[in-house]
Amino acid sequence: MAFTDELKINLSAGKGGDGVVRWRHEKYKEKAGPSGGNGGRGGDVYAKAVRDITKLSHYAQFSKLSAKNGQDGMKNSRTGAKGEDLVLFLPVGSVIKNEDTGEKWELLKEGDEVILLKGGKGGLGNEYFKSSKNITPKEQTDGKSGESAKFSIELRLIADIGLVGSPNAGKSTLLNSLTGAKSKVGNYRFTTVEPYLGSLHGVIIADIPGLIEGASKGKGLGHSFLKHISRTRILAFCISSESKDLLSEFEAVKNELELYDPEILIKPKIIIITKSDVVGREDLKKLKDNVSEETGLDTYSVSVLDDDSIDELSKGLVGLVKKEDQ
Repeated sequence: MAFTDELKINLSAGKGGDGVVRWRHEKYKEKAGPSGGNGGRGGDVYAKAVRDITKLSHYAQFSKLSAKNGQDGMKNSRTGAKGEDLVLFLPVGSVIKNEDTGEKWELLKEGDEVILLKGGKGGLGNEYFKSSKNITPKEQTDGKSGESAKFSIELRLIADIGLVGSPNAGKSTLLNSLTGAKSKVGNYRFTTVEPYLGSLHGVIIADIPGLIEGASKGKGLGHSFLKHISRTRILAFCISSESKDLLSEFEAVKNELELYDPEILIKPKIIIITKSDVVGREDLKKLKDNVSEETGLDTYSVSVLDDDSIDELSKGLVGLVKKEDQ
């Protein structure tokens, strides 16, 4: 199933059931009085947050979804059953907008639930209209239509740590090594064309697709994935040791983020020098010390071929998140 992070869909709450005209039947009496019940209320439309970023994809095939209608009233003064609610299970981080009213909702944590549309009221049965002056009413009313509207739903990933960097910085391979995720890996310009998540001892790490110069203006993957970084708690800048100028590459990526949204850079930041196995130990230490000194950021070096460096980085990332939680 293809990953979906934006969706437009028409939603409708259920119509209320109609009230009915019915009569009590007693022995030797043709009509002993009204007994028509009211219609049941139409089903409502809800959205509920779940920890599954693929959920939005499940609705991509639909242009319209509706809650169930309420049941018509019944004899013996019984009210019809309420229509079944429609519950959209959406990924944590979803932003929902009613395009007709402009109203917005955000699902920020698992279990968050909002009501989007209300079902129509049920109609009234003839028993409702009984009075001392009207002991055999034949009136009833139909149920009301439920609310309906066009909605846009946008997923903005929420992760503890977002791996950001230029294409081929080694983010996908690193995510796989840290979490066992199945992020695509390949030596081509846009290695990752959709964000991937992995869990490291409960710490959610997102592999954000590679940024290139001009991404903030829509070049390359552009805004399609920059938006996901806005919901990431900590930024981990991944720079390959193969880069000709690590500091320039760091500044280029940081600049694209700043152009998109300056507030993004307020987040805690670290630097991870990837593919550390391609340079010598002494050269790596110099690179690491220089980058840390020039940026003022904690800097890690890692190679997916070196289990010790993976373990050290894992402990550092988990510790950083715990520190932010305090």
